[in-house]
Amino acid sequence: MLTEPAKLAGYIYGDWQQPVNQWQNVPNSIHNDAVAATVGMRGGTIPGSSHLRHFRPILDDLFGARWLDRSSISMFYTFATVNREEVRAVVKAPAGAADVLTDAWVETREGRVVTKGTLGVGRPSGSAYVRTMPLEQAAQSNRILARMSVGAEFPGDANFVIKDGGDGIVRDPTEMFRALRIVFPDLLNQPVVGFFGASEIVLHAGPIRSGVPYCKSGRVICTGNSAKTEFAWFDSFLHDRDGKLIAEMRHLNRWMKVSSPLWKAA
Repeated sequence: MLTEPAKLAGYIYGDWQQPVNQWQNVPNSIHNDAVAATVGMRGGTIPGSSHLRHFRPILDDLFGARWLDRSSISMFYTFATVNREEVRAVVKAPAGAADVLTDAWVETREGRVVTKGTLGVGRPSGSAYVRTMPLEQAAQSNRILARMSVGAEFPGDANFVIKDGGDGIVRDPTEMFRALRIVFPDLLNQPVVGFFGASEIVLHAGPIRSGVPYCKSGRVICTGNSAKTEFAWFDSFLHDRDGKLIAEMRHLNRWMKVSSPLWKAA
């Protein structure tokens, strides 16, 4: 019989899940077993953003559809899981059901924390977890991100439409992430391995709907580096046709120096 970490009083636990690595065949990707091995990982990794969906059943139970209107899911990714590795969501039970900001995380059977942060609903006091993280600008010259500058705008899309075969409402937090994600064109063809570091999705005037045209935009707000990675923070936005802010995301992406020929001679 499989063991599991002890449940703590005052916390809500989701069911165990086994996320499938659907990106195993993507070339030059940390989700690919062979590529992951070259950078010291146990195997092809599950994207951190895939774990956001584990919170949905708890949010549905606690708040019904209200969390789809105004809420936040704010997670820092701390441990990379692999194909079908079991995980579950954990949420500190809120004191009330009106304006809530509460601790939350995803853990493995062995008790490793996969993501950690906060969930918010309504207009709570305090700041969501990722928003409190410092934006540390590059202390030395970046190589992988040499052409990325703070303030750079992403190519906007004034007619961005989410395609979803459901009931027209985007209910899955992972799908919200995909709708808000922006990709810097200069990095698309670079031979470098990247991974997600953190994501904070905020719904201001939800729900996000499929089949509805939005204006999607984004910008670089920080570029930096650490001993093993270069990284960048991005803010992205969905506005409706009247200019109302529907949702936004703050996201951290990292690129591994060991995977880039730009750092191999260093």
